[in-house]
Amino acid sequence: MIKIAFLGTGLISWAHSLSLKAMIDSGVIDARIVSCYDVDEERSGQFASIHGCDAMHSAEDALGGVDAVWICTPTVQHKPLIEMAARLGIAVFSEKPLGRSMAEVEDIAGSVRASGIPFQVGLVLRTCPVFVRLKETVEEGNLGRPMAVSFRDDQFFPIQGHYASTWRGDREQAGGGTVIEHSIHDLDILQYCFGRVNSISATTSNFAGHIGIEDVAVADFEFDGGMRAALVSVWHQLLTRPSTRRLEVIFERGIVWLDNDFTGPLHEMTEKGDELVQCPPPTWVSELPLPEGEIGLAIRMYAQQDRNFIDSLVSGEAPSPSIDDAVQAHVMVDAVYSSAAAGHPVKL
Repeated sequence: MIKIAFLGTGLISWAHSLSLKAMIDSGVIDARIVSCYDVDEERSGQFASIHGCDAMHSAEDALGGVDAVWICTPTVQHKPLIEMAARLGIAVFSEKPLGRSMAEVEDIAGSVRASGIPFQVGLVLRTCPVFVRLKETVEEGNLGRPMAVSFRDDQFFPIQGHYASTWRGDREQAGGGTVIEHSIHDLDILQYCFGRVNSISATTSNFAGHIGIEDVAVADFEFDGGMRAALVSVWHQLLTRPSTRRLEVIFERGIVWLDNDFTGPLHEMTEKGDELVQCPPPTWVSELPLPEGEIGLAIRMYAQQDRNFIDSLVSGEAPSPSIDDAVQAHVMVDAVYSSAAAGHPVKL
């Protein structure tokens, strides 16, 4: 049995922990959440009561006797907590972003590599069925080479609404805004699906007025082979609009697009006509004892990556996305910020 601790018991920890609980209850994994810690004792107490675990008074106490930890705290706390787990030899699943700056990320990566602990980062789009299918479409090559990508990512500014994470408006805690906090997923999936990016040109804007927290970013990417991509990332104030991504890819012999970043479907247009490619999650994910509707879908989105991490600990295989994948995503984040600050493209 894998014994698990949670550090941080905010919204994202509930997504992971409820997916784990559903997998535990249905026998998909052999694990147990045994402890948690949060600076907000009332919040950690609520988490503990749902999961039947112990709410501890320090992170170090929460890590006592566990095999793995999910780190779901504000970004500013990632470095000391990951380094603590590394010293103790505990496997780490860390939410993105790893750190607030490239230097901080490199320090974290150094600690992880030196310790040799199993490590996985929460770049969740890699396991979303519609992006799995998109990557397969690119690799199959039936539509020819991808030529251009149009990518829009928007959500309401996550210091309010159901996110209620006020720390995301503070650069000292978050490191930045929509690019590092949300579109790090987009930067990762672009390179994961389409190959190496060799140049980024970007601009950023600030409408909400939080110092150092950009809420608009527009970036242009040049890939090996000549493909181009354009990303628009926005944090707006429309609280009734959920986090939404639209991705359109023009291939030499077809066009594909998606509006839902979990199950799709993937729309395909070719000379033969239009087709809707359904992208359901694996049957075991659909059958997890979770609520129906949007809440259940939101939790199911995390199940595959959480199971992958547990399975890697059991099998001894290296978890993925790895520390190297996390660093590469941050290289792209840093290039976006560097280009926006310098006013010219940045080579990778």
